[in-house]
Amino acid sequence: MAPIRQIQVTFDCAVPERVARFWCEVLGYVVPPPPEGFATWDDFDRSLPPEDQGSSFACLDPSGVGPRLYFQRVPEGKVVKNRLHLDVRAGTGLVGEERLATLEAECARLIALGAVRVQLLRADGVNESCIVMQDIEGNEFCLD
Repeated sequence: MAPIRQIQVTFDCAVPERVARFWCEVLGYVVPPPPEGFATWDDFDRSLPPEDQGSSFACLDPSGVGPRLYFQRVPEGKVVKNRLHLDVRAGTGLVGEERLATLEAECARLIALGAVRVQLLRADGVNESCIVMQDIEGNEFCLD
């Protein structure tokens, strides 16, 4: 049996398209083309029964390297800390104050997109620091 080489990361959320478009901006991902026979995703969505409209959305890494992200509507809201979270690697290869300045600049960009800064965690000086954040629906992620 061949090993699995690809994964999809699935988010439970209230408004899938809104959260998907947030993560597209964060990661440089893109929305895939709509299904054949539909000019836009809105056209496709309107073809669904009313209870299924707006129930899911997806985005892709345009390079094909990163996992597909899938967002599905669920009735319940987020109530506890995530058991799994994404690490957004903005400071890779940088050290010291340059790394911290890069993280702070990226943090400011993400806040402008609707993210919330929770706290700066310093594990081993600035080289292992990360900024804990929340996306637009309160899902935690780390900026490191």
